[in-house]
Amino acid sequence: MGDIGQYEIAYCSHALEHLAPHDIDTALAEFRRVIRPGGFLIAVVPNLADVKPTLDVVYESPAGPITGLDMYYGKASFVKDNPYMAHKFGFVRSTFEQFLERAGFTVKHVSDSNYNLMATAQR
Repeated sequence: MGDIGQYEIAYCSHALEHLAPHDIDTALAEFRRVIRPGGFLIAVVPNLADVKPTLDVVYESPAGPITGLDMYYGKASFVKDNPYMAHKFGFVRSTFEQFLERAGFTVKHVSDSNYNLMATAQR
């Protein structure tokens, strides 16, 4: 393992939803371990608030149309060829904040844009 508190900032985008809840706790604990006191984690996850798990297209992406089912379970065409792309957890603002706080972070800001939540959290 690397030095404790080695980094000022860690960035994680669209990865936490691919982990089971207990693994999210482990990942966030590891982020906290390698961030210096006073340092920050910036994390981005899909926002499932107001999204229904249907075949209706929620938005268009460079990878093609994204349906509600894709947002809940991972983009079907990706998961078919790579089961690790499956989503194992879904976030809304409150669960995102709860996981970060449970890991010992102080949530400084959460923005909601284009079906994404981006949090800035301080160690």
